[in-house]
Amino acid sequence: MGEQSQVTTEEEPGYGIGAVARRLGVPAPTLRTWNLRYGLGPSRRSPGGHRRYDLSDLRRLEEMNRLIRTGVPAADAAREVLRGDEAPSAVSLQDLREVPEEREAREEHPPIASEPRPEIPTVAMLTRAAIMLDSQLVSDWIGAALSRHGVVWTWEELVIPVFETICRRQAETGASIEVEHLFSDRLLASLSRLVERPARPINVRPVLLTCSEEEQHSLPIYALAAALTAEHVETRVLGARIPYPALADAMRRLGPAVVFVWSQLPETGDPAPLASLPLLRPASRVIVGGTGWWDDLPPSVSRVTSFRDALTQISAALH
Repeated sequence: MGEQSQVTTEEEPGYGIGAVARRLGVPAPTLRTWNLRYGLGPSRRSPGGHRRYDLSDLRRLEEMNRLIRTGVPAADAAREVLRGDEAPSAVSLQDLREVPEEREAREEHPPIASEPRPEIPTVAMLTRAAIMLDSQLVSDWIGAALSRHGVVWTWEELVIPVFETICRRQAETGASIEVEHLFSDRLLASLSRLVERPARPINVRPVLLTCSEEEQHSLPIYALAAALTAEHVETRVLGARIPYPALADAMRRLGPAVVFVWSQLPETGDPAPLASLPLLRPASRVIVGGTGWWDDLPPSVSRVTSFRDALTQISAALH
């Protein structure tokens, strides 16, 4: 009996991820995500060492896909698929949709995926998720890091290293622009949710955050705004490519305590227009950051060289 089973297994066809994606109508990056998150991946290897899906794997993925299409969250669908390998499920689809927390509390022996998904990713894991264009996983992991460790830690320990890895990949291959854009989009969405007017701001006059004229890299000012919001500082973010006349108008209307201007590229770092910003009463402290700024800043303008330095100088200007 064992010999017959072994022969059947060896003769059973194996399927590559492209064939499985076409058969299920599920993108290959999604299949890789299901493997990474839930352990629903190929269980065989070809004689050449390539991973292959067998018929049992296909049945699991078909059930996973079916459950998701009926409205079951992916994590709950995977749990049911994995548990189905051991015993028939007694949980209804309605239970899955409506009370996942209660159901998890009742489960005494939840299945363990081969690669459990950590709450906080490593740099390599977050980079891999971005390369796979898994926007949901990137969002989840950035959000988890922001919730647990805050903006400064997430920016310094995750965001900057991931961007450095992506930029190296671009330099080596000439590709991955789409990876940078997806990661930037998900990061901006996560940071924007944290930027709001504090219930009891510590500053009467807001902090105005903007990019220099034609500067498109605006993520640093959103990160600063999110970090300042956490410290109960009220901010206004103007975003990318702000003409200096528009910045001057905003200063006159808001009377900010601090104006922070970001320049990342040398083409956007001419400091001459800073000298023509309006002189308000009370005065606004002008601070610049980024590697784009040229030398010879106006005497009244301060330069910061790091994220923490920017937070420190802005905070000092408010007290």
